Amino acid sequence: MPCCHADFALTENSDAAFTVGMPTFTFGAGCLAEAGEHARELGMKRVALFTDATLRHSPHVAAVSTSLRAAGVEATVYDEVTVEPTTASFQSAARFAAEGRFDGYVSVGGGSVMDTCKAANLYASYPAEFMSYVNAPIGGGQKVPGALKPHIACPTTSGTGSETTGIAIFNLTDINAKTGIISRRLIPTVALIDPDVTATLPRNVVAASGFDCMSHALESLTARPWPRRLNPARGATRPVSQGANPFSDGLATEALKGVGRHLVRAIRDASDVEARTEMMYAAMLAGIAFNAAGCHLPHGLSYAVSGLVRDFHLEGYPAGKTLVPHGMAVVLNNPSVWRYTAPCCPERHVHAATCLGANTREVKPDDARESGEALAGRVIELMRAAGIPNGLSDLGFAAKDIDALAAGAEPQWRVIRNAPKDVSRDDLKDLFSAAMRYW
Repeated sequence: MPCCHADFALTENSDAAFTVGMPTFTFGAGCLAEAGEHARELGMKRVALFTDATLRHSPHVAAVSTSLRAAGVEATVYDEVTVEPTTASFQSAARFAAEGRFDGYVSVGGGSVMDTCKAANLYASYPAEFMSYVNAPIGGGQKVPGALKPHIACPTTSGTGSETTGIAIFNLTDINAKTGIISRRLIPTVALIDPDVTATLPRNVVAASGFDCMSHALESLTARPWPRRLNPARGATRPVSQGANPFSDGLATEALKGVGRHLVRAIRDASDVEARTEMMYAAMLAGIAFNAAGCHLPHGLSYAVSGLVRDFHLEGYPAGKTLVPHGMAVVLNNPSVWRYTAPCCPERHVHAATCLGANTREVKPDDARESGEALAGRVIELMRAAGIPNGLSDLGFAAKDIDALAAGAEPQWRVIRNAPKDVSRDDLKDLFSAAMRYW
């Protein structure tokens, strides 16, 4: 598919431009050992190093700590990050950051660690009531007042792309649903993306994070085009995520090709260095893409799934805790969404399916049903190959839960209104119903 600039034709009241934000990033084996040099270049002398209890004694944290020490940078470790953060864990991290009066931050971990570090940096830099910065209408949606302290992000999973985004997601326990804080100010200053970290990842973590990467790219490609954004803006008021655009299209396309070729290989064989390296690269590309374009329905629906799940645990994640990994919650809503959104841009759905490795030679690119089925079918093939549950029912959800799921998803304006079509409460119910079982 070419750049499809025709999809981005301006209208009388549309925004006339789009803005892209990203960190300075380094990609390559062993680059975590460069953390100290970057910290010194950024003027850091005393930093907070965020990680979680599982990673605290890992070689990845050791490599970063050693590099910081060699550069003369003092680091205080905070390892109380919660996997799939909550209101309370964000607040605890913010208190630690405020009390420490650090001049910089380093995060070593998955999306939960990096997002927690972003939030801690924000609240320590510009103290406010917790809900002030949380996305409207759930929170106050207050604009971040100014620049934050420098942040070096070092991802240890291959999927969230959090090292490239201005988004911090958590579970708001008051409503049992995920939401977040979004601002270009939250984008890490530097990202060190070292594919060596993936060698020790459990297969379920590779699968969940890999499907998160896939959905970032798919949602970027199928989001409402940026000139059709509901709230046109300009300059500094332009939001972080602005809808599909030529820049995000290119990155999403390349990310999907990488996922199609390498995701299942990376899950099945931890020694497949090529596959795990390519998935790390795809995650970075997809992160930059969705930061610019925005996610939509699969993520909007996933937040309610994560918040309302009652009794589910997956090997490879913290024991004794009910938890649906974020990427799993996202992909379980994928097929139902692609069948629903295909009429808005069928050729983009066919293009996405082709990038993921589907045989689309017989698919008519302007046929909504065929294009939606091509993409949904390919995603289901990948889910089955990866051992993903067969729909929401395998997590314990049933028809009686559909109203609650729809109610939890409906306030997620930031993502839901980025879908290529307007979505009603009844539409949300239909999507959750269709996601209960796929095969």
